[in-house]
Amino acid sequence: MQTARIIARTSFRQWRNFSLCSVYSQNIEAQPQPKIEPVTIPPPSNVEKPLSPKIEKLVTEISSLSLIEISELTGGLKKRLNLPDAPVMPVGFAAGAPVAAEDEEDEAPKAVKSVFTVKLMKFDEKQKVALIKEVKNLVEGMNLVQAKKFVEGSPAIVKADVNKEEAEKLKEALTKVGGVIEID
Repeated sequence: MQTARIIARTSFRQWRNFSLCSVYSQNIEAQPQPKIEPVTIPPPSNVEKPLSPKIEKLVTEISSLSLIEISELTGGLKKRLNLPDAPVMPVGFAAGAPVAAEDEEDEAPKAVKSVFTVKLMKFDEKQKVALIKEVKNLVEGMNLVQAKKFVEGSPAIVKADVNKEEAEKLKEALTKVGGVIEID
């Protein structure tokens, strides 16, 4: 009885939509579903990865080859894969290299150093306060506490990558107030 009431109340359009949906679902179920492969979880990075049987077989076969056979194998792979020949260094080349380098150094002009590093190696204990104030003034963004820690932590780099003129000015200013400066 209840079913008759439901059927009587529904319109033709609703019945049509319901029948189309059932046809679509039957068509989808009838189509062959693609095979879903299970997801494999990779081993952790600290564990050695297992080799596939094919690779394992190749490794064992190649390790049993003689040197001549390995030479033939590399030649065949170079031809098949269109790989260029790698330059081979002769054994006696390493012994002759330093002599050639010394000759080149004599002929080439020495490069002029243009970048210097100013280091505070040590300081005079009597002039520590003056040195701290001077370091605070010369190094940008440094307060008194940082300057004190910097001076007490010597040897330390005052400034790096400066030109020669600026390095000389820093050395002169810090030497006047009791610092021992080294320029590299």
